Amino acid sequence: MSREIVLSLSGAAASYGGRPVLSDVDLEVSVGEKVAIMGRSGAGKSTLLGLLYALRPEAIALVPQAAALVRPLSVFHNVYMGRLDRNSTIANLRTLVSPRRQDIVEIGGVLRTVGLADKIFESAGALSGGQQQRASVARALYNGRSILLGDEPVSALDRVQGAEVLALINRNHETVVTAMHDVELALEFCNRIVVLESGRKIIDVSSKDLSADRLIAHFGAAI
Repeated sequence: MSREIVLSLSGAAASYGGRPVLSDVDLEVSVGEKVAIMGRSGAGKSTLLGLLYALRPEAIALVPQAAALVRPLSVFHNVYMGRLDRNSTIANLRTLVSPRRQDIVEIGGVLRTVGLADKIFESAGALSGGQQQRASVARALYNGRSILLGDEPVSALDRVQGAEVLALINRNHETVVTAMHDVELALEFCNRIVVLESGRKIIDVSSKDLSADRLIAHFGAAI
């Protein structure tokens, strides 16, 4: 049975300041896959996600590292940015001053799914780290595209909250690729595990073929 490939890298490499960050990485992602990108800090996970995003930015909802919210703006306006490119400049400027009731209701519904409905008109900068991360996820959900890339999308949440958010992401996005460090969550919510070490891909297998002990033993506490 043939797979529909939606993202594909062949021999991908990247360096910063002359220092190699990724070296000769091949990666194909098919429709419906839920892929965890794992590895030690500095292994190249964020760089790999960046290369994947550059392939099809118009088709991807993104949860960037550290939430990347515009702190002075409201949570509503930050989530609204998920569809900024699908509205006219005039409509976006009007929304900045006077949002439409339809948009308020729709975004409020998305925020309700991540437990932030009561924060809709608070400034993003007033939120806690975990709340900012959930607002960033809400922006990607509101974006609505079938592919989601997330750079540590639940790192600021406890395991219960993280599981809830990952389940929400999986329900709303057909294909998901996330950089993660939590072994248990990766094995529970992803059907494929890719591990990087020093910029090279060293593991790329179905999550059914891996155990938490194998991953933890391989990386110790540094994953």
